[in-house]
Amino acid sequence: MANALEQLKKYTTVVADTGDFESMKKYKPQDSTTNPSLIYSAVQLPQYKQLVDEAIAYGKSKGKDVQEQTSVALDKLAVNFGVEILKIVPGRVSTELDARLSFDTEACIKKARDIIALYKEAGIDKERVLIKIASTWEGIQAAKVLEKEGIHCNLTLLFSLVQAVACAEGGITLISPFAGRITDFYKKRDNKSSYAPAEDPGVISVKAIFNYYKQYGYKTIVMGASFRTKEQVIELAGCDFLTISPTLLEELEKSTVEVVPKLEASKTTPVDRIHVDEKNFRWLLNEDEMATEKLGDGIRRFAADLGKLEKEIKAKIQA
Repeated sequence: MANALEQLKKYTTVVADTGDFESMKKYKPQDSTTNPSLIYSAVQLPQYKQLVDEAIAYGKSKGKDVQEQTSVALDKLAVNFGVEILKIVPGRVSTELDARLSFDTEACIKKARDIIALYKEAGIDKERVLIKIASTWEGIQAAKVLEKEGIHCNLTLLFSLVQAVACAEGGITLISPFAGRITDFYKKRDNKSSYAPAEDPGVISVKAIFNYYKQYGYKTIVMGASFRTKEQVIELAGCDFLTISPTLLEELEKSTVEVVPKLEASKTTPVDRIHVDEKNFRWLLNEDEMATEKLGDGIRRFAADLGKLEKEIKAKIQA
């Protein structure tokens, strides 16, 4: 019998959730996704020094002062990683916007255009890039504008059905519901050590979004993310995409458990349609304690890691 990873690839597009090139070469995902946390970890390693040095030199050549040089260097660094990733994966790479822009629609649009311009300068077509934006109301509005310009988006830090519906109605290319972080919330709140896979709150949330999309014919891709166990991943076999860390990819590769599709478009459970305008979006998100807490926490974490990376790049520029 094929290992669990090979079986999973029959039903779901596998994406690598890593900034490590060797892991991508080993597990041969279709796409890859990075974020500031992953890039911060990667730049501590000597094998990525050339990418960092090149980004710093680029920033110095384009920026008027240290702050602008640092900002440009950070964008260039993210793109440098993306370009190298696209030499390995046949599909697309997701490049994340500065989380500190999550409540500024116009700033998100400008930053996304800047990043796509850097990819173009590096010879990469925008069809191979997804711009990752936090699933705030402002982030979703920015993504709607970008999608109309042919810039594809990945709406991340997504924890609720209302966020998912707003993305689908906005014509967004892909969403990343964070299954593992949803489970973390409920384990802590309810003092539980674990859940059976089919009863896992994170898994249930992704299934609900998948079912809603298929029932109403939305084209937006559902990509489950932030998994804690291989069992969560296996329980979502059949989801459009799943982005998986190298640790779990290795566990799946070593496992011979049978993997069967658990999500199928033809077997969705009927649900009522959700009306989404700004007022209803904000209210329904507010009513979801888990989604509200995890969205804010995720933005703060990504912003903190970008801040650490920014400090390091600025110090190198000033040196």
